[in-house]
Amino acid sequence: MPHMVMAHDTDPKQVLLDELGDISDVEIFHNQILCAVYIRPNRTKSGIFLTDSTVDEDRYQSKVGLIIKRGPDAFVDDTNRWFNNVTLDMHDWIVFRPSDGWSVTVNNVICRILDDTNVRGRIQQPDQVW
Repeated sequence: MPHMVMAHDTDPKQVLLDELGDISDVEIFHNQILCAVYIRPNRTKSGIFLTDSTVDEDRYQSKVGLIIKRGPDAFVDDTNRWFNNVTLDMHDWIVFRPSDGWSVTVNNVICRILDDTNVRGRIQQPDQVW
């Protein structure tokens, strides 16, 4: 599928954070991270409308998420083999293989719990990858 710039009325990062609300009582362990799954809006910036089934498929196949919680050992690597010169922070957009994560719903927001080593990259905008 070609790159499609989506029409966002509000910053998608802020939308996810607002929908999540208070997650201070959610705790992630070890080297795992919790990320909110990016689901595209139903309209591209050029005005093309996506079908409901296309948008719904993002719930299962989206490869982009927003880091919202980290375990205490996430992205810590004493050997400098995995994360040498790489720093991933809260609210960074990340890319991952959908099957690598455990799908969970937090405050009615679809999320994935991933091992830190399953993060394949960081992007600046969630529409950059599909």
